[in-house]
Amino acid sequence: MRRFFSCLCLSAILVVAGIETTFAQQANTKIQNAYQQFKTAPSLANGVASLTVINSKTGEIVFEDNAKIGLPTASTLKVMTSITALDLLGPDYTFPTHLYYTGTIDSVGTLNGNLIVEGFGDPTLGSDRFPTHNAETILKRWKSAIMELGIKQINGLVIADDKFYNGNQVPGTWMWTDMGNYYGTGVSALNWKENSYEVDFNAARPGSLTSIKSHNIPTNYQVINEVKTGANGSGDNVYGYSAPYSSTIYLRGTYAADLKKTIELSTPDPAYSLVHDLSKALTADSIIVADSLITTATLLKNAGVQNWDVNKQKILTLQSPKLIEIIHWFNQKSINLYGEAILKVIGGISANKYETEDAASLVAKYWENKLKLPVGEIKTYDGSGLSPQNRVTSNALARIMRYALGRPWFPEFKKSLPTINGMSMKSGTIGGTLGYTGYQKAADGNEYTFSLLLNNYHGGATRMRQQMFKLLDVLK
Repeated sequence: MRRFFSCLCLSAILVVAGIETTFAQQANTKIQNAYQQFKTAPSLANGVASLTVINSKTGEIVFEDNAKIGLPTASTLKVMTSITALDLLGPDYTFPTHLYYTGTIDSVGTLNGNLIVEGFGDPTLGSDRFPTHNAETILKRWKSAIMELGIKQINGLVIADDKFYNGNQVPGTWMWTDMGNYYGTGVSALNWKENSYEVDFNAARPGSLTSIKSHNIPTNYQVINEVKTGANGSGDNVYGYSAPYSSTIYLRGTYAADLKKTIELSTPDPAYSLVHDLSKALTADSIIVADSLITTATLLKNAGVQNWDVNKQKILTLQSPKLIEIIHWFNQKSINLYGEAILKVIGGISANKYETEDAASLVAKYWENKLKLPVGEIKTYDGSGLSPQNRVTSNALARIMRYALGRPWFPEFKKSLPTINGMSMKSGTIGGTLGYTGYQKAADGNEYTFSLLLNNYHGGATRMRQQMFKLLDVLK
């Protein structure tokens, strides 16, 4: 009887295995047929496509083509940065920001010393995405803490201490046409309001110069507006041209005559913007700021300023939202600043290396150790995917995505992925590059992890996306 039962079990296992093999073969055939049609489209005549599809449960490769060829990632790189950070730092990691004072407070409330805000890279400081962490809330907390000490006048500097990352930094591989815009902002130890400014335009007759209706750029910057009015329906083609510590911001391109949109630009010096706003908030409550506003990037160049942080005393520490909350917005809204701040912490925690390219190389080594992925499959220069020099294989992206399935933080990570074409996946778009990586449960119950990357396609991006969606629909 026992022998019969054993044979029966073995037969059942073989039947199940046979069914799974049949399903896998059928899936492979479906994907192969759809991919072959996709790959031979005229829009890819001079381009490269790479696709990896993995059975999420078994890890079996269901289909792959050009899977080991490194291609530009655009924002699909964000999932790799996210998963690395969650695995290394944990979902509850937070960034601290400290408020200090130096010197003494006399009997009439005069601080004979400096007020210092010291940052450690929180990318959400002052962001409206987090109700407990927006600019108004933070400024109120700082102001209340200062007033509780009885301070009514500051006879010293108000210092933005951003030396931890050596001031405001932009990855060296980013393009000039990106850096002046909100998506190309630098990363600082003291980020503020996602390091962006806002500008509203008055459109005029198509072909003529626009005028600036309003903006919140501090007066210490010179703004030169060269934006012309575009034809109705031509949309937003406005670009800001500036770099870290620029004193002049050029606005170029076109703004459609029928457009009603606020344009966002990057902040040349976010740490200065922070203390500028803090000083305004203090002054509004009759706290006199008698001396200068300054950042340590400027302060440390001034040999005449000494002992600015001697015997500093902590007033208050703010902690950022948890990493998993930051990653939610990082992936949902593709915020490049968040990726660069997270990447620097990955490098700092793992090897005390905070420079962007050093940290990026450490990510490749992390996955070489964790999944035995050759470092040649991951060659990156930032954490967000904005660098056109990034090269990652679809095999590496798909395998890292599948690794995440088994981690305790996976459900929250998956929620961070946008729903596109009815699928849970992260998109990526940069000149000549499109990509999607994500998860899909098919109607037959099979679950897939996939990465699809394209480079050097021609024709419109919208049409190319529709072709990609048609291909990925075979996983449904």
